[in-house]
Amino acid sequence: MSVVLGYDESPGARRALQVAIEVASAYGEPLVLVYGAAAPGVPGDEYTAHHEAVREAGHSALGHAVRVAGEAGVRTTVEIIDQRPAQALIDAAARHRGRVIVVGTWGESPVRGALLGSTPHKLLHLSSVPVLCVPAAES
Repeated sequence: MSVVLGYDESPGARRALQVAIEVASAYGEPLVLVYGAAAPGVPGDEYTAHHEAVREAGHSALGHAVRVAGEAGVRTTVEIIDQRPAQALIDAAARHRGRVIVVGTWGESPVRGALLGSTPHKLLHLSSVPVLCVPAAES
């Protein structure tokens, strides 16, 4: 089994990284770091350039997460998946026998998440794996 984390260097994701490391350590399981890299738009030259930029941002973000997890003694696997974040996390959890999917939140309201389609909101409704939503700031 594993702990699956959606990571993009947002404030919520940074806090979720800490929680995911704690959960992975507690269960003695690896941490699967996932970045959904589907670029918006229609395929073509501009799309290709945007797609490469999105993948490069993913490499940078996940590099930071790998370093932090490694310092905590947690094994990691990195996946940059050419899908939207929610589907990328669901698929990674299925492949890695995810115990839980951990994601950060920005403190948006449930209505805003429902209307705009936030990743945590989508996961709560679509995932068969438990989802742990971590707020960006401690209350």
